[in-house]
Amino acid sequence: MIRFGPRLQLPPSEQKEGNRTYNCENLGLREIPDTLPNTTEVLEFSFNFLPTIQNTTFSRLINLIFLDLTRCQINWVHEDTFQSHHQLNTIVLTGNPLIFMAETSLTGPKLLKHLFLTQTGISNLEFIPVHNLENLESLHLGSNHISSINLPENFPTQNLKVLDFQNNAIHYISRKDTNALEQATNLSLNFNGNDIKGIEPGAFNSKIFQSLKFGGSLNLSIVFKGLQNCTIQSLWLGTFEDTDDQDLTSATFEGLCDMSVESINLQKHHFNDLSSSTFRCFTRLQELDLTAAHLKGLPSGIEGMNSLKKLVLNANNFDQLCQINAASFPSLRELYIKGNMRKLDLGTRCLEKLETLQKLDLSHSDIEASDCCNLQLKNLRHLQYLNLSYNEPLGLEDQAFKECPQLELLDLAFTHLRVKAPHSPFQNLHLLRVLNLSHCLLDTSNQHLLAGLRDLRHLNLQGNSFQDGSISKTNLLQTVGSLEILILSSCSLLSIDQQAFQGLGNVNHLDLSYNSLTGDSTDALNHLKGIYLNLASNNIRIIPPHLLPALSQQSTINLSHNPLDCTCSNIHFITWYKENLHKLEDLEETTCANPPSLRGMKLSNVKLHCGLTGMGIFFIVVFVFLLILLLIFSVKFILRWKYQHI
Repeated sequence: MIRFGPRLQLPPSEQKEGNRTYNCENLGLREIPDTLPNTTEVLEFSFNFLPTIQNTTFSRLINLIFLDLTRCQINWVHEDTFQSHHQLNTIVLTGNPLIFMAETSLTGPKLLKHLFLTQTGISNLEFIPVHNLENLESLHLGSNHISSINLPENFPTQNLKVLDFQNNAIHYISRKDTNALEQATNLSLNFNGNDIKGIEPGAFNSKIFQSLKFGGSLNLSIVFKGLQNCTIQSLWLGTFEDTDDQDLTSATFEGLCDMSVESINLQKHHFNDLSSSTFRCFTRLQELDLTAAHLKGLPSGIEGMNSLKKLVLNANNFDQLCQINAASFPSLRELYIKGNMRKLDLGTRCLEKLETLQKLDLSHSDIEASDCCNLQLKNLRHLQYLNLSYNEPLGLEDQAFKECPQLELLDLAFTHLRVKAPHSPFQNLHLLRVLNLSHCLLDTSNQHLLAGLRDLRHLNLQGNSFQDGSISKTNLLQTVGSLEILILSSCSLLSIDQQAFQGLGNVNHLDLSYNSLTGDSTDALNHLKGIYLNLASNNIRIIPPHLLPALSQQSTINLSHNPLDCTCSNIHFITWYKENLHKLEDLEETTCANPPSLRGMKLSNVKLHCGLTGMGIFFIVVFVFLLILLLIFSVKFILRWKYQHI
């Protein structure tokens, strides 16, 4: 059965954006079905069977903009296949064993910008038809058998921005190869996975690139010498786990002195005899990535790196923060030491020379400190972003971030926080806008915990418990009236006081999912209007009629995965639900739990008849009749009694 076309009511993942986007992947199709509308603009048709495509294959779909034919076993692409598709800008032929592409196979589209010929068995670039490629911006030729990047004569490169040759068999690059790229400006050229063994001197002379990637090359000295006198914004020279490359020495980087590079990535390399002289040619760099470079420290005495703005030292083996010798990089604005492989000691004043530092990521590094964080973050007065998430317990002193008054984002997720002071450790962070305290084992009974955060907009308290499973009228949220986003999911909540959110008039997003709240808890939402409200995965069975107005005034509501009662006792809510489907999300998972006969049925499909039954009417009539008889006999008895006593 074909699962697409407006006549067949596609699932949301297959039919999108007003019937203009269709996903027909892996359906075993051998042709374009008639049920696919002529208005289709985006067609994902991969993993079907189309050994030959020609001018009649897609002729009906003249509005196509994007066409994905990945792994359709295409061998032949005939003349004028896309002659009627003037709006087509992306063709994906990845994974097809192409034998033939006609010279005019790509004519027709007026703005063909992206062509994917990855893993198509191409061994010679002459195979690619050059007609109608004047507007081409990206050409992807990875995982083929190409040994030379010498483009065909007359191949248009004036608009080319991305040229991908990764994982081919390219070992030598000549001047002739690169001369064909002279018209391209700010080109991104990818040679990852090619073991470059030689570059003709002058091949890249005076050329300007947005990015060059030579990842996996065994001898970086050859690359650096071959790139002399060129200008590169980003140079990616990282290696891969399965590559047995040479250790890097000071001599490796000599060629770097004769080129202009803003950013270099050297991830996963090993350094032999690392010293200050290793960095002699790094002085013009603005970004340096040494992720997983097996470093235990950076040498002291590094000079001239005043231009470096970003330093990435993720996944290395530092014991203490001072081992990076931060003073060598006085102009740093961003420093990343994420996922350190050893327990990282923050030390004291290790970063105090980084007066311009704005972003610091120390997450996932087993950091533990009993008194944090003023001595450790000394003099970081311009710091705006700090990530200390996924670390060991931290003891926060009073005004723990006094040295970082400009902080705008603070992430402490999954780090057990021990707040020593009776007041707020954040009270001087008047500019803080985002605070992530999820799963921090907080003492939420401390009503002053968030005091001083007068500009806080986003607060995540996910995974923290509240006393007795309830948010009381007086709580720690009363001091953050500027909040717009509040996340209280997975907090084991059983109830919320009616006045708990009284001071949060600016909230527009409230997440209360994965708790144990009942329908009565919605009473706390009465004063909130126009918000996104997530009540998924709670214990809501019945929502009383008097609480429905609190839901009606919200913009979007998620009630999925609740044990909803679909009996007449909940008829008012069910009626309201059907009338407000436009406000509700995840309708497929909003189902009945009771009665058993309706369990699993979508709430929107429930039909209840809650009027009086025939049997009920019979009993009411009998009751009224008996009541009238009783009244008549009572009157007769009273009158007889009065008559006898006259």
